[in-house]
Amino acid sequence: MTEAMTLSAVSSLQHVLSLQEGENFLAITDDDKRPIGEAFVAAAERLGAKANLFVLPGDARPLSSLPDGLAAAIGPAVVAVNCFSAFAEETPFRINLIRTLADGKRRVGHAPGITESMMVGGPMDVDFGAIQEKATALIASLRNASYARVSAPGGTDLTLYIEGRAFDTDVAIGPGGLGNLPCGEIWCAPVETLGEGVLVCDGSIGDLGQVPAPVRISIEQGRVQAVDCPDGAFKERVEELLAIDDEAKVVGEFGIGINPGARLTGNLLEDEKAFRTAHVAFGNNEEMPGGRNRSKTHRDFLFKEPTITVHYVDGTAMLIVEDGLAQR
Repeated sequence: MTEAMTLSAVSSLQHVLSLQEGENFLAITDDDKRPIGEAFVAAAERLGAKANLFVLPGDARPLSSLPDGLAAAIGPAVVAVNCFSAFAEETPFRINLIRTLADGKRRVGHAPGITESMMVGGPMDVDFGAIQEKATALIASLRNASYARVSAPGGTDLTLYIEGRAFDTDVAIGPGGLGNLPCGEIWCAPVETLGEGVLVCDGSIGDLGQVPAPVRISIEQGRVQAVDCPDGAFKERVEELLAIDDEAKVVGEFGIGINPGARLTGNLLEDEKAFRTAHVAFGNNEEMPGGRNRSKTHRDFLFKEPTITVHYVDGTAMLIVEDGLAQR
């Protein structure tokens, strides 16, 4: 733990999670990320909160369920941060953890795979107020939307239906809310039974990192129909992760990155916040407004320099992002 990490943790607890004096705070970490967990505990104590640290047992990783003692530690917490190593095989555990944390009142920062470089000089070391202003403006431009046409230089050409599906953000997490740390995106749960076109992932994939070659995904009626990639072994790995259960192939999220401190590193926790990127996820979206996908997994596919045109329920349309740059 360093003073610089603690200061970044203080800023995020203040501005993103609104931690107050006297509240109960919990950091869930592991041996590898313990310095980060301890920085959050020190930050919470500096803000006058009652802080606790829970360390996941290393000999049980990858976890499939909550380890002994974790549910009891979660109980009194009003604010919690999950700052532990990320394993692709632990997605069901993370979804179970999120369900346990989601009590309708608790404020949760979800940060599996967070690194010290994110904490210092990266996406946790930013002006959260400026990012909040950008999120507010983008979400306003998406109100009363019917569908979005999304394209990108890498080959993405996709229509996502978002009528009645409100956009949310992780830059200000209120009671009952959950968002990533580092924060810096807006997202929604598109209608699961609609959506068609081609998604070309030329950035990174959740838990798999940066793609060795572009991954082309064909989508019809909101469901993955085919996966193509010049790297055969990588294609098979992607197909395996999209076949964990029936809804793993169903569209679950549409997100836009807005954090200027985020870099493309292969760690999607940071990558999906990067300015001038967007991502589509397949799988679980139960915690998003209107989400109905109950898959055991959630897999994000990121692409660069999106252009997004929103078509509204009144028949009008507006270009809101061009080549990754917000137009409003």
